[in-house]
Amino acid sequence: MDYLLITYASYVIISLLLTIWVGRTLFTNGNVFLMEIFDRDNLLVTSINKLLLIGFYLINFGYILRNLVVRAKLNSLAECIEMLSMKIGVIIITLGIMHFVNLIILFILRSKSIREKQTAEITI
Repeated sequence: MDYLLITYASYVIISLLLTIWVGRTLFTNGNVFLMEIFDRDNLLVTSINKLLLIGFYLINFGYILRNLVVRAKLNSLAECIEMLSMKIGVIIITLGIMHFVNLIILFILRSKSIREKQTAEITI
């Protein structure tokens, strides 16, 4: 039994599914923030949200493939699971960090948008 191929296949499948799930969640829930930042311009928000999703996928898929290589020889199913858990753990941590970076960026943009609206209301 080739444990290395099992590890590679499992790693790629699990990582891609996790990335797609997180990306879709960010896409769906980030839409609300973007609508407020860009004055409810639905066409602009949809375009920006899709571009952000593509960028998110490209960065994560690239990192997943970059992190694929296993240098150790895997001799048992237990070693396969241990290696897989380490690699998937790194991907989950990376996705979590990217999620929080996205939230911080959206919060900053939202705060800036609110300040600009308040300034515009004061000058009127």
